[in-house]
Amino acid sequence: MGSTLAQKVWDAHVVRHGGTGEDLLYVDLQLLHEVNTPQAFDALRAAGRTVRRPDLTMGTEDHNTPTLALDRIIADPSGRRQAQLMRENCARSGIPLHRLGDPGQGIVHVIGPELGLTRPGMTIVCCDSHTTTLGAFGALAFGIGASQVEHVLATQTLRMRRMKSMLVEIPGSLPDGVTAKDLILALIARIGTAGGQGHIIEYRGEAIDALSMEARMTLCNMSVEAGSRAGMIAPDETTFAYLAQRPGMPQGEAWDAEVAYWRTLRSDEDAVFDTTVTLDASTLSPYVSWGTNPAQAVPLDGRVPAPGDFADEAERAAAERALAYMDLRPGTPMKDVGVDTVFLGSCTNGRIEDLRAAAGVLRGRRVADGLHMMIVPGSAQVRRQAVEEGLDRIFAEAGADFRAGAGCSMCAALNEDRLRPGQRAASTNNRNFEGRQGKGSRTHIVSPPVAAATAVAGRLAAPADL
Repeated sequence: MGSTLAQKVWDAHVVRHGGTGEDLLYVDLQLLHEVNTPQAFDALRAAGRTVRRPDLTMGTEDHNTPTLALDRIIADPSGRRQAQLMRENCARSGIPLHRLGDPGQGIVHVIGPELGLTRPGMTIVCCDSHTTTLGAFGALAFGIGASQVEHVLATQTLRMRRMKSMLVEIPGSLPDGVTAKDLILALIARIGTAGGQGHIIEYRGEAIDALSMEARMTLCNMSVEAGSRAGMIAPDETTFAYLAQRPGMPQGEAWDAEVAYWRTLRSDEDAVFDTTVTLDASTLSPYVSWGTNPAQAVPLDGRVPAPGDFADEAERAAAERALAYMDLRPGTPMKDVGVDTVFLGSCTNGRIEDLRAAAGVLRGRRVADGLHMMIVPGSAQVRRQAVEEGLDRIFAEAGADFRAGAGCSMCAALNEDRLRPGQRAASTNNRNFEGRQGKGSRTHIVSPPVAAATAVAGRLAAPADL
């Protein structure tokens, strides 16, 4: 019987098979940010251990970073302390760190690929669930907890139990105006937030082959919102073309050898998956969330559902709670829902392709009166490129707030970038649970084009509605 892509990468990294059903895996790269890592370094020192491979570790400041200005002090004392500890711990251990203001700084899942650190066939971990993003390159990438961060720092290995495999087959082509964000929202709406629990998802099919690397990262980023531990896409010519432009890549024969190996990283024809889901891309349209988890989403042309629309008792109860929190009435057309704020950014949609998509909608238009549109680049490099391409002028002319700093911003709401109680936002981030973007905040997850169109219309809208 053949092997899946995930099994091939897993097997190539097994250091030792454990007697309890766990394997000890070698970790090629550990990424760090300022949240959740101080505890790991404290435990490491308490045990008298040091970082085994600082050269296979990289840190960045992203969650607490201010975005209004690069020289702005972190307002929250705990966030300021986390950033300081990150700097001290990385300096003490010899770990490269990208601080706010550095050319390579940004959201950890954005800068890894930019800096050429993410490659097919790698095992990559980070103290953040959205490390799944990096599976877009054919890497086995997933989030880990503080105690696991300590273990990897000390040993460059991790004990893991094998997971099941899920194949998500996406035949057909995405219609115009439909993005990878809509695709993943449609999938989660279908299988639920626990649909991928205990699985590694592999995406493939005609629609996947047509996606850019940025779009593939968006798709894999939200795999965790379906409950899966990781999402993966087999590397192909699109992957190789993207990587060829990254720093630190091998050249000449060494590059050819790498690509030859990367081409083997795909599931065998006779590989067996534990679960298979098929979703016809040609049937999809722009999606938007209405509730308080990503599975509570409908087509943008749809209406707010009623609790009675759900056969499952738990889903009915969840719908009742979500409708009360979101202050929505069943039957309301989604396009009638007005918003106060639009947020474009996050590790899901803060890349240059996302900013270009928004600029294409905003060009020659103005943000609705009284509405605040905040655009936060996913990295310093993304911001520089946006300025070089003139996107900053388009945003300024439209009345959008294009921030100077890169970071998680309103997605994590660990700094000043947050909604006030009762405010409603159309947001390109990945989560919409209660209070995610600020206490009492109400979040509708959308794609970048829908976010931009919503900013112009003042209500949930698609570019075609303008």
